[in-house]
Amino acid sequence: MTGLLRACVVLFVDISGSSRLYQELGDALALRRVRGCLNLLREAVEVGGGRVIKHIGDGLMCDFAEADQALRAAAEMQSAVARQGDAGDRALGIHVGCHYGLVIENAGDLFGDTVNIAARVVGVARIGQIILTHETAERLHESLEQDVRLLDEVSVKGRRDAITVFEYLWKGHRDLTVAGVPAAKPAGTRLRLAFLGRDLWLDRAGTGTINLGRGSTCEVAVNDPEASRQHATIEVRGDKFVLVDHSSNGTYVEWPGAAEMCLKREEMILPVRGRIALGLSTKAAHATVVEFSCET
Repeated sequence: MTGLLRACVVLFVDISGSSRLYQELGDALALRRVRGCLNLLREAVEVGGGRVIKHIGDGLMCDFAEADQALRAAAEMQSAVARQGDAGDRALGIHVGCHYGLVIENAGDLFGDTVNIAARVVGVARIGQIILTHETAERLHESLEQDVRLLDEVSVKGRRDAITVFEYLWKGHRDLTVAGVPAAKPAGTRLRLAFLGRDLWLDRAGTGTINLGRGSTCEVAVNDPEASRQHATIEVRGDKFVLVDHSSNGTYVEWPGAAEMCLKREEMILPVRGRIALGLSTKAAHATVVEFSCET
């Protein structure tokens, strides 16, 4: 591929809670709320000196010349969405991920490893979080550095080595715990999946993958019409179990002490225990719920 090679911060921002909004408000009102939220995000990017490259689902892909610009814009995005909730609107949330590196710009789009890493980093972030890589953090001015704290090393699909991620503590988000997901790490841990009276195990010592979906070839096969045939996978990456969504309707995950999360073409490190449902909330009456736990 030919194009302009340059360095920048690639930032992804995704809206969370839109699926619930469509169910509660109906298509027309929910669409208006989501579009209003996207307008707030675009305005924060443009005022912050960045560019919106494109829309991806209920989110944006953006670029910034400097790391300081990216984080200040991300903080304004979070604040703007929070103010919307304070005004009495049905709550939406956003999560942000960014990475600094070389990109190829071609026909107004960005390509390369930097884009891929930024897209994975946003999947690590929970609602209200701004997550950045080491490459981004080391380019920050010291006035912003003091509001950044180390989170963890994260396994990223397609990369052998884990990447180090940090959280930017924007105003109003300083009281959250450091660890976004309380992942278990003992080397001998196995993942137990319990569903429909069956138990399935995934061993960290191996390199296996478990497929979840409506297809008959999936190890975790469900009969829910909202589920895709090849809906999601759980992979062993180093010392972690990683859930990857491939679906249209999303994969819902809940665990003790946290609000339910919906992954849409995203991935996350599984916590110590919790519940998964394909295509609909784990709280839905007809959902096939898969319970998971990390056990030694």
